[in-house]
Parts: sequence; C-alpha cells; structure tokens
Amino acid sequence: KSATIPYIPALGAMGAEQLREALLQSGVELALDSHNWAADYPYTPTVTARIAYDGEVLALMFDVSENHTKAVEMNDNGAVWEDSCVEFFVANPVGEGYYNFEMNAIGTLLAAYRLSRESATHFDSQKIGQVKRFVKFDHQPIDITECCSWWAAEVIPLSLIGLHSAPKAITANLYKCGDKLAAPHFMSWSPITLDKPNFHCPDFFGTLIFEEYE
Repeated sequence: KSATIPYIPALGAMGAEQLREALLQSGVELALDSHNWAADYPYTPTVTARIAYDGEVLALMFDVSENHTKAVEMNDNGAVWEDSCVEFFVANPVGEGYYNFEMNAIGTLLAAYRLSRESATHFDSQKIGQVKRFVKFDHQPIDITECCSWWAAEVIPLSLIGLHSAPKAITANLYKCGDKLAAPHFMSWSPITLDKPNFHCPDFFGTLIFEEYE
C-alpha cells in the first residue's frame, strides 16, 4: 500500500483541538481495515488514522470505535499493547532497523528503536517526552464495556527517527490491537500475511510519500 502525506504548516505548535481539526480537514485518511488472523480473532473494531507533517514533525491521529475499551498501563514503555492501543511502526530512514510508537487510549506511550522484536532500545524519558500526546480520556485507568468511540493523536519530531528534514518517502505501518481485551484483535493499514499475530515485520510495511511544498 502507499499514501501521500500532506504538508500542513505549524503542526508542531498546535494544541489538541487545533491539531484534531487540521488533521480531520486536511490529513490523509488511512483505514486500518486489514483484518489479520481473522479466523482466530474474528472481532473487528473500526479504526482510521490521519497523517500530516510540517517539515519538522509527523502528526498522526487515530479514531477508534470498539465494543470494549480498556487502558490500565500508566507507565511509559509499559505493556500498552495489552490495552486498547494504536501503533505506528516506521523503518529507520537512515539505516537499519525500525522505530515503534505504541500508545494506549489514555496516552501512555511506548517508544523504541529496534533491530527486531527482541532487540529493542527504548526511548529514555527525555526522548519520549519530545512526543506530544493528545487523547480523549484523562490519564487514569479505564475499562468501558460498552460500545465506545475515542481518539488519540501524537506529534513525533522527525529528529527522533534520525531525520533533519522530511524525506521523499518512508516505509511504515499503522496498527490497532488489544491483546488482553475481551475480544483481542490485530488490525493494520498494510496487510500482513504471517501465520501468527506479529506487527514487528518491516517486510509488510507500506510506503508513505511526503507531499512536496515550497
């Protein structure tokens, strides 16, 4: 899969409401509708992501509708993937490996540079603090057992993935999971054709092309 990321000035300076409106109006919309491993995990939440950049940052916002929303991990770099979680994986644009940014519904973030699923260097508090996060819910545990819609946004400085300016393109994938929800699921933007759930698979990343601007 491929998509073009639009340029929106001053994304990095926006607050939650302004950023959400800018992405809803002008961000490229990607459906996370690849229902991987459907035979074992038949439940399908509705998830879309919107992406844009401003030359210094990449902004992503996920909109989720699901029948069970749970988020109990309060500590950054904790087990957010067990909660209602949205994720952005991107291949290192200047070398080997990849980066993963995983955020639960209450804004707890895991961020790491990886050579593989097992070989990870997690961001320290200074680096992880450079990622702006905006979410619908307060940062406290939630467990909503009825149909729930929520959104979560993150603004990632390009410098955190080794860039000084926007490249022509990156390879990446976007995910929604919830390993310990009532109905576990593993959705992605670019489809994955492995036998078992695994998001740590750069071979299945899609291409995101940066719109040129003057």
